[in-house]
Amino acid sequence: MRSLMIVFIALILASCKDTQIKKEIGMKDDVYILANDSLKGRQTGTREELMAASYIEKRFRELGLKPKGNMGTYTQTFTFRLSKNPHEQAEYTEIGLDSTLTGTNVIGYIDNNAENTVIIGAHYDHLGMGGDGSLFREGSEIHNGADDNASGVAVMLDIVKRLISNNDAPKGKTGSAHLNSKNYLFIAFSGEEMGLLGSNYFLKNPTIDTKKVSYMLNMDMVGRLNDENTLAVHGVGTSPIFKQVLFANKGSLKIAEHESGIGPSDHTSFYLSDIPVLHFFTGQHSDYHKPGDDSEKLNYKGMQLVSDYIFAIVSDLDKVGKLVFRKTKNESEDAPRFKVALGVVPDYLYTGKGMRIDGVSDDKPAQKAGLIKGDVVVQLGKNKTPDMMGYMKALAKFESGDSTVVTVERDGKTMEFAVTF
Repeated sequence: MRSLMIVFIALILASCKDTQIKKEIGMKDDVYILANDSLKGRQTGTREELMAASYIEKRFRELGLKPKGNMGTYTQTFTFRLSKNPHEQAEYTEIGLDSTLTGTNVIGYIDNNAENTVIIGAHYDHLGMGGDGSLFREGSEIHNGADDNASGVAVMLDIVKRLISNNDAPKGKTGSAHLNSKNYLFIAFSGEEMGLLGSNYFLKNPTIDTKKVSYMLNMDMVGRLNDENTLAVHGVGTSPIFKQVLFANKGSLKIAEHESGIGPSDHTSFYLSDIPVLHFFTGQHSDYHKPGDDSEKLNYKGMQLVSDYIFAIVSDLDKVGKLVFRKTKNESEDAPRFKVALGVVPDYLYTGKGMRIDGVSDDKPAQKAGLIKGDVVVQLGKNKTPDMMGYMKALAKFESGDSTVVTVERDGKTMEFAVTF
């Protein structure tokens, strides 16, 4: 399969001819192409990222999107210099200066001559061979980023296809009216892994009037829907209408809602420009920012459920006027500082009582105490942990060397474990 995909990519990307890409290509095909070893992790500013951008541009063109980048093209490039201080933003600069990199946003448009526009986006860059953002500590290796974020690009392309097909079909044939009360702008962002650079640059150099943007949808890591069909949706509080629409269309999905418009992905740039946002996310996993994030590990039926859900939201909001923006509390500001760590990965999709463990780190207090994946922490010492924030506040009360009892729910039973930080 892998060798066939390499041949397919070569035919698409290396040919000097304008290779045709069939509309029938599906989300799984898109993921396998974008997350193939030949693209070497799509790191911003590399030849391989440009190859990925070329593929996405061809998909946009063949699906019927109009170019909405710079000077009548599908692309918007930006040149920047990374800061030597990891806590400082990269600096946009001019091409040709020393130590600069160039990122490429890919932008397509459905122009319905409407008053307002919806922006739907997903970043396509990843970590290349590893480096600063990688959690892999065993040397240089290709980080294919199938979930992060070939999955988001694939879902975005599926929504493009469905919007175009919906509007091309005779009325009544698609089961709904044509979705033409809004314009739709699709952006594949570059530079997300280096600090939301592509989305930030677009908002400083927009190719449409951003004052007429109704809302923005962001798909980042939507490829690993779990067995409970839990989908995290961030930004629910950024417009009063969102909660109603989200839960009216959820179908078999279980929605883990988060109010804040601030988060570690491109929707944040739009929220900070007073645009309502939603970010869709199927959760963290052990392959996050590691070489193991490969195409064969994705849940493609789950991706279809996510795409169906997002399309239903877009359909519901098509006839609604420009959405009202509402500021939300930055949830990260409430996060306490820790002097100790239990050594677990929390399950950010869990909506029940307590903090469910999604992973346990080797040779850390949790493993030594006997905690396992799936345990739900309901108490740390004397401190109840009714939810994630309660767990974090409880953990912040301990210092190195302290011992306590962790109370968990496991297989319907309450169990206690002695732990030393």
